[in-house]
Amino acid sequence: MADTTTTPATTAAATRSTGTISTTSSNASGTAGKTTIDDTVVSKVAGIAAREVNGVHSLGGGAARAIGALRDAIGQRDHGQGVKVEVGEKQVAADITIVAEYPVSLQQVADGVRSSVARALQQIVGMEVAEVNVTVQDVFIPGDDDDNDDKKESRVE
Repeated sequence: MADTTTTPATTAAATRSTGTISTTSSNASGTAGKTTIDDTVVSKVAGIAAREVNGVHSLGGGAARAIGALRDAIGQRDHGQGVKVEVGEKQVAADITIVAEYPVSLQQVADGVRSSVARALQQIVGMEVAEVNVTVQDVFIPGDDDDNDDKKESRVE
């Protein structure tokens, strides 16, 4: 978590804490207040941005996707699945694990995820992005998840 105090002259003093980003500021009308952004919100912003990229089938490793499927079934989707963020005083870093669709260029998908996540974190969270690391964990091949067990011919009579 980063605690940032901003005056109208935009000077800042920040300290690190765990779990949230807190900002105290005064706006142009002179109204002061504190804004707190939890790290899970930063993860969700990164996850949503990554899912919007063409060629991304899903986020997370095998176990995370299995748990995610259960959450989806009960209507509790985890937008931060497959995303790990580290928030510092002035910067944020993100590690994104994806499953790419076949047949897409994995480098192009990774570059798209990297730029989409960086743009979202800069615009929505308002912090400088130090790095966005993308791991392609798997490739989704259409038809692999289909239930073709009924259509298979028997090997014996």
